[in-house]
Amino acid sequence: MQMSAPQLPWLAPGAAFPEPSLAWGADSPAPGLLAAGGLLDIETLQRAYSRGIFPWFSEGQPLLWWSPDPRMVLQTAQFVVHPSLKKVIRKFVRTPDCEIRFDTAFHEVIQACASSPRSRQAGTWILPAMVEAYCELHHAGQAHSVESWINGKLVGGLYCVAVGGAVFGESMFSLVSDASKISLAALVAFCRQHGIEQIDCQQNTAHMASLGAKEMRRAQFLAGVSVALQRAAPTWQFDPLFWELIMPSRTATT
Repeated sequence: MQMSAPQLPWLAPGAAFPEPSLAWGADSPAPGLLAAGGLLDIETLQRAYSRGIFPWFSEGQPLLWWSPDPRMVLQTAQFVVHPSLKKVIRKFVRTPDCEIRFDTAFHEVIQACASSPRSRQAGTWILPAMVEAYCELHHAGQAHSVESWINGKLVGGLYCVAVGGAVFGESMFSLVSDASKISLAALVAFCRQHGIEQIDCQQNTAHMASLGAKEMRRAQFLAGVSVALQRAAPTWQFDPLFWELIMPSRTATT
């Protein structure tokens, strides 16, 4: 017997979001779907992320808002630096003209994420409207890019949303092997430096699970977000000394 979908709230511009607990459940056609409509402006995105809600939609669909349960979350203290990744980071750190930059090429990073093979295969959700919205959020200081550069060329990176001390990962890309993992490791090191305990990963993927991310109940995730929102936003700058927080020198030189 085919199940009928529950009614989906339609948001008028500026309207309040429904409670995340009202998102469609596991037995629905789209688990985690909360609402449709509204706007992709800065104020709406700020309100959404502050409540653990994010937009995700494909071409031809209306603007859709999600709050899945369970939620995939990377606890920064549980980030797994496998020996192979440790070797890659060590080489990156020691090689001249290799560096991590924050927020120097946000538009290029989000465009690269939209164009990555993984995004195209899934029917990319990083549509032009999303690119424009997150670039505006970046200019407002609440979306950031973490970039891996080699010989003056952007070779990988990620972008995320940050409200106060709450960090929400969005998408990554690599033009050379492991470049996105290097960027993620840099983000984790930055978060540890500033006492940021969790990075939202939204959906469960084998890739993020291999790096230590785990599912948690939405209520627990939202409780962590609530605490993080009370913290002052850090200054988004990367210092190479932060690598010590995930690869202490006693292991980085072995």
